[in-house]
Amino acid sequence: MIHTYKIKRMTCNGCVAKVKSELLKLGDIESANVQLSAPQATITMQKHVPLHTLQNAVSEAGNFTILPDENHSHHSGETAETKSWLQIYKPLLLIFTYIAGIATLASLNNQSINLQQWMNHFMAGFFISFSFFKLLDIKSFANRYSTYDLLAKKVHGYGFIYLFIELALGIAYLINWQPLYSNIITILVMGFSSIGVIQIVLQKRKIQCACLGTVFNLPMSAVQLLKIC
Repeated sequence: MIHTYKIKRMTCNGCVAKVKSELLKLGDIESANVQLSAPQATITMQKHVPLHTLQNAVSEAGNFTILPDENHSHHSGETAETKSWLQIYKPLLLIFTYIAGIATLASLNNQSINLQQWMNHFMAGFFISFSFFKLLDIKSFANRYSTYDLLAKKVHGYGFIYLFIELALGIAYLINWQPLYSNIITILVMGFSSIGVIQIVLQKRKIQCACLGTVFNLPMSAVQLLKIC
């Protein structure tokens, strides 16, 4: 479901970023398009979030007030709760299938598969593809990533850096650059990133995963333990 609200006392893009970041921390909010010109917020929810909950969130960002926008109709749509598991994770499954298929074709040698080459091609496709989706809206990715990654919570700029780390690792695997160092860096980066994901899963909190940027609204779940964001 999609709701539009007015937000009072936003005066700059910094206010917009803070309000959006706090709204995205609410588990049932899939996306939040906050604009300064109106000023207003168009919020997509998995299920209805009470106004007082939204007010508490924007109050964390500053001295802001959120009110229903009577000039915009509220639209209801299919929520994640009414979708099947396959419908929710279809984009992720398709991407993995494409990457695995290309890696298989690229590593075929005399009708047999070179496992080392397959892994290099798979990791290259994995990192390059996921960094691509993050690059489509870097700022929104960084905001969403900061809601659960431990380092991104403390250093907001890390979200902007992380996607380029992914891209660099993808290129490293593609050209087979220093395999030992590439694997070590991957283990360190992905291992640390997994800590925040594991905490969210264990706490059963409902937030949106940033693994595909903000192009797709994937709920954080145990699936992300297989693909650490």
